[in-house]
Amino acid sequence: AKELFLWLKLKTTYNKMNTAIYPGTFDPITYGHIDVIKKSLNVFDKIIVATTDNINKNYHFSISERLKIIQNSLFKDLKFSKNKIKVVPFNNLTIDLCKKYKANTIIRGLRAVSDFEYEFQLAGMNKKLNNLIETVFLMSDPENQIISSKFVKEIIKLNGDIKKFTTK
Repeated sequence: AKELFLWLKLKTTYNKMNTAIYPGTFDPITYGHIDVIKKSLNVFDKIIVATTDNINKNYHFSISERLKIIQNSLFKDLKFSKNKIKVVPFNNLTIDLCKKYKANTIIRGLRAVSDFEYEFQLAGMNKKLNNLIETVFLMSDPENQIISSKFVKEIIKLNGDIKKFTTK
């Protein structure tokens, strides 16, 4: 019901919901990320899943590995439509990516209240950089809210089984 309300409010505000950007490191992509993508497809016609090589992070997978993992997860394992989702690398501001793909919305996933402060500040900075860009926060389903790429990377490093947290 809340998502429907959000969708109706956004539809009324923008008339047409075309493309949204879902940026992140996706190192690796998890079921939490996938939940956010599924929910986004209920609101937007097209989602650009954009992964970055932010120099301030320590990655387990290279950008090319992450792109391949994301594409395999979404298109091979889950059979999402390539007409609705595009997976791209980026190394610039998210608002510049919005301009490139003519998107007026950035999607951000929230797991818990602890995520909100950072995400709220990030949304505010993006709004200051371009006041035509809105940020929409979506939560993954409760069973996936505990999943963190950081913990999945630790499980991988310790040779643990990650199938409960991500696709093949």
